[in-house]
Amino acid sequence: MPQRITTSVAALVAAAEREIETLAAPDAVALHGRDDVVLVDLRDIRELDRDGRVPGAVHCPRGMLEFWIDPQSKYHKPVFARDARFVFFCAAGWRSALATQTARRMGLAPVAHIAGGFGAWKAAGGSVDPPKPVAKGNP
Repeated sequence: MPQRITTSVAALVAAAEREIETLAAPDAVALHGRDDVVLVDLRDIRELDRDGRVPGAVHCPRGMLEFWIDPQSKYHKPVFARDARFVFFCAAGWRSALATQTARRMGLAPVAHIAGGFGAWKAAGGSVDPPKPVAKGNP
């Protein structure tokens, strides 16, 4: 008998958003470039290569977040030990809501995420480095 999902992703995201700070994209754009703010891009590398990147954002694949935050992990990244505000984003805001909830539960603070993710960032006029052109054929 197939396993049944008892809690949907939408329900998980809604629950996370009740616990975390959510920033409107224009508010997040206003934080860009500040020394006391770390923007964390959770999108897959293929998404970054296809859609572009936020200049200066730290790329942290969602699957590595917990390991990079934990100072006891052999995969810990020093950027997560900074005294800064961490603002997470993904493509549309669902992964970043869950990641922000996890980071908060792990003790990282202050943390927030961008409502609507990278798409909302772009729509709000946020700076974006365009995707790199894909080379066609062999040189």
